[in-house]
Amino acid sequence: MRAVILYDSRSSGGSTERLIDSIGMELANNGAYVEKAKCKATGDYSFIQDFDVVIMGAPIYYLLVSSQLLGALIQSNLKKYLKRKKIALFLTCGSPEPMATLLYLPQLKMHLVRNRILAERIFAPQQLSDPEVIESFVEELCDAYKKDTRRRNASLAWTDEAIELLDAVPSFFRNRIKIATEEYAEEMGYREITLEVIEEAKSETGGL
Repeated sequence: MRAVILYDSRSSGGSTERLIDSIGMELANNGAYVEKAKCKATGDYSFIQDFDVVIMGAPIYYLLVSSQLLGALIQSNLKKYLKRKKIALFLTCGSPEPMATLLYLPQLKMHLVRNRILAERIFAPQQLSDPEVIESFVEELCDAYKKDTRRRNASLAWTDEAIELLDAVPSFFRNRIKIATEEYAEEMGYREITLEVIEEAKSETGGL
């Protein structure tokens, strides 16, 4: 799994960034490749094409998700490149979890209605450095990703010609193309991946 953590934080090196580093280290311990990127409302997010999972997180300020992450979903090309991506969400806030789940997570989820959300978590202030809570979030995310991958592999078959074409792709692109093609085929309701499906996916996804 290749994961990127998109986050917002008003302070550098504060509790949110320490939490993100802990999540990243726990993911790496589970075999994932992880990078992190601080959000800008008008940034370019084309780089997330290279990742299987996008983890999005931010603090709550004055009843709203921190503005750079929320702004990126509204003002930038982030939503375009999130298409067909697996998502995980987390927020840090001092509000009771039921309130945060009801009022704050929907501020992000309303922009992600077509994405598969693998895990979501509200971190209270006292949980930001709690290794058991962080491990639980990462475990939920990794388990959901593995289940989704197994389900997709069981429901799709590649023709010999399609496998031959995939094998000809340089190894550092192969997994990205395989996942993108399978996710496109699944969305379109195809049960078999042929050369035609690969070309169709390539056309619809801007070149995979």
